[in-house]
Amino acid sequence: MFNEKARPYIAIIIGVFSVSMSAIFVKLANAESAVIAFYRMFFSILIMSPLFFLKYRKEIKLLNKKDWIFSAIAGVFLAFHFILWFESLNYTSVASSTVLVTLQPLFAFIGTYIFFKEKVSLQTIVAGSIAIIGSFLISWGDFLVSGSALYGDILALIACALITGYLLFGQDVRQRLSLITYTMVVYSVSTICLFFYVLIAGQSFGPYESTDWFWFGMLAIVPNLLGHTLFNWSLKWVSTNTISIAILFEPVGAAILAYFIFAEKLISSQIIGGIVVVGGISLFILDFKKMKVFLKKLLQSAKV
Repeated sequence: MFNEKARPYIAIIIGVFSVSMSAIFVKLANAESAVIAFYRMFFSILIMSPLFFLKYRKEIKLLNKKDWIFSAIAGVFLAFHFILWFESLNYTSVASSTVLVTLQPLFAFIGTYIFFKEKVSLQTIVAGSIAIIGSFLISWGDFLVSGSALYGDILALIACALITGYLLFGQDVRQRLSLITYTMVVYSVSTICLFFYVLIAGQSFGPYESTDWFWFGMLAIVPNLLGHTLFNWSLKWVSTNTISIAILFEPVGAAILAYFIFAEKLISSQIIGGIVVVGGISLFILDFKKMKVFLKKLLQSAKV
């Protein structure tokens, strides 16, 4: 049995492995980006609904006005994060898109400082600057390959900013609500937002091939229910910065899977830029005080 203090960190590790499969599932599905995002969220709330209505529905009455507003904003941010990120995968590689969309610390450092007054050290600023340089290397290399690849990179960066906003608003609300209630509210808002977006955009809700429905379901089960839900659960005990740092390891798994499944090869700028990004993030992680706490919790998790 894992030590209670280490459980959020174990959950984050499992979450990172889960979200690493997201870009792969998206590319395997044959549908518009917003449609894929809609079914991802719709199936998620369908799966969660029985548990919510049986055990947690009364908690809805506990939400105050601020909780509703923050949850709604988080849901809208999440919806458009998915739309832009899934769309970016139509223009740039899985490797570039996932590296750029997971550069959340660059936004999280600013957001947590402004909203939660969390201190940002000089080492953190240097680490973030290095990561920015890495992202520029990736984008510059993609620009040399094609203008559309750069466009995909820009979409991924905007999606990155949106998912950070989603986590920041969630960090405040999650302190007062149970995981199931918070997730149902946010996912429901996101689903409604995506529904109207698809409707207004004139995109089709179906029919689709059986394989497409399978990938829609997998997106709901693996990245959402095992990935983002675990991140939401962890927000009660850890900072948005911690989760943002962990998510940066998603591109490694995604790039490996893309190589074997789609035969996507990495160009030199992607490799160098990716290494620089990971190096910048590693500089943050290797902060001695933070590393000591992290290793202590990781070792405690192994105790029975």
